[in-house]
Amino acid sequence: MPSLPTLAEIEAVAAEVERVVPPTPQFSWPLLNARTGCELWVKHDNHTALGAFKIRGLVHYLNRVAARQPDVRGVIAATRGNHGQAVAFAAGRLGLTATIVVPHGNSVEKNRAMRALGAELIEHGEDFQAALEHSRRLAAERNLHAVPSYHADLVTANAGSALAFLRRSPPLERVYVPVGLGSGICAMLAARDALRLTTAVVGVVADLAPAVALSFAQGSLVTAPATTRIADGLACSTPHPEALTHVLQGADHIVRVTEAEVEAAMRAYFTDTHNVAEGAAAAALAAVLQEQDRLTGRRIGVVCTGGNVDATVFARVLAAG
Repeated sequence: MPSLPTLAEIEAVAAEVERVVPPTPQFSWPLLNARTGCELWVKHDNHTALGAFKIRGLVHYLNRVAARQPDVRGVIAATRGNHGQAVAFAAGRLGLTATIVVPHGNSVEKNRAMRALGAELIEHGEDFQAALEHSRRLAAERNLHAVPSYHADLVTANAGSALAFLRRSPPLERVYVPVGLGSGICAMLAARDALRLTTAVVGVVADLAPAVALSFAQGSLVTAPATTRIADGLACSTPHPEALTHVLQGADHIVRVTEAEVEAAMRAYFTDTHNVAEGAAAAALAAVLQEQDRLTGRRIGVVCTGGNVDATVFARVLAAG
């Protein structure tokens, strides 16, 4: 199993990626601090050109694919949205075609964004796992390179952003990171370890997609249905074995947040900072609010992983508050 990247490896890739994706900011917002009772630092990956953190990993990953396999002409991936946008963007830079498979009922606006980036969009199945399996069949039929949702290259590229967060913020006691298939939390673990910090890294999952939490509690891989709607980016039913190993070794604990808690956190981001956070991105703040009794007066970090939520969904969430 590949180890997490070293400081030198992270910094080398960060220099490559930042020529395409500038670093995103981190802020401590007074109203969020008052709401949570702690000094909260937010890493705003909703401020990338695609509105989500995935872009860094795919730029680096496909650069490496193009260098190793110059005969590749097209790529394919399964996604709920942000991964697919990043695949389409990175493929377009290299002159590659991008085919993206999404489940039926996927975000309308994420689908539009992927098409606008030049992707051929195919809807198949009722969940991510069905879309993934179909994408693998199409990869073989069409001779396309299958882009994974978790890979060591994705972790290394995303770790550059985590490194910047930890370096530019005051010393953080804990950082809460949303967990789908795991590239984001593994990137934070890599950056934490590379800097030899004692910061606790806490994973956050949707209560209706508990596979990672159940796996963490048992100490081995557990599958479970993923039925979350508001936090679709966390809809993982089968944890990635490599990512899970790193999480088991390096994470402090895993928090499960409900749909109602996620929606409340989305509203809090908007009312306290006027930032739009999609459900998966708001999950980290939801976990802080759930655990705020033990965080009072402490300095805490959260990663806001993206802001790509359909307008109709966001309007409903705001109105519900």
